[in-house]
Amino acid sequence: MTLVVRGMDEIRALAGRDLGHSSWREVTQELIDAFADVSGDHQWIHTDPERAAEGPFGRTIAHGYLTLSWGIPLVAELLRVEGVGMALNYGVNKVRFPSPVPVGSRVRLHARVVDVVPVKGDGVQVTREFTFEVEGQEKPACVAESLTRYYP
Repeated sequence: MTLVVRGMDEIRALAGRDLGHSSWREVTQELIDAFADVSGDHQWIHTDPERAAEGPFGRTIAHGYLTLSWGIPLVAELLRVEGVGMALNYGVNKVRFPSPVPVGSRVRLHARVVDVVPVKGDGVQVTREFTFEVEGQEKPACVAESLTRYYP
């Protein structure tokens, strides 16, 4: 269920709030190949199923940055901000890829608002903890802090 917040005061009140889990997203070879084409990263562990079958993961795996790129669309399932003039993706902190995302697996996002701090221009910076989970896997695929700035 999507939490809808309206305006700067409601954004400020998000500090410490757990946003829950997104829906699951399937990782297909077609998706991995498309990301390889866009990013230019055609390393065999991502794009060569035959060679990858003999490699350390037994099959191809998604690019770490493909997984990270799902942060924005998946968090949009959990949080919608209305009543602001502008929102900017400001960056990410502490990005780690603790475990692989094998082709054929499913990934979801768990998000939590770490803090909300004021920034110039009467805005706020929201730091969200993103944990990308792989169905059936104990270790997360990616952990990062996502920074978004909102302005009235």
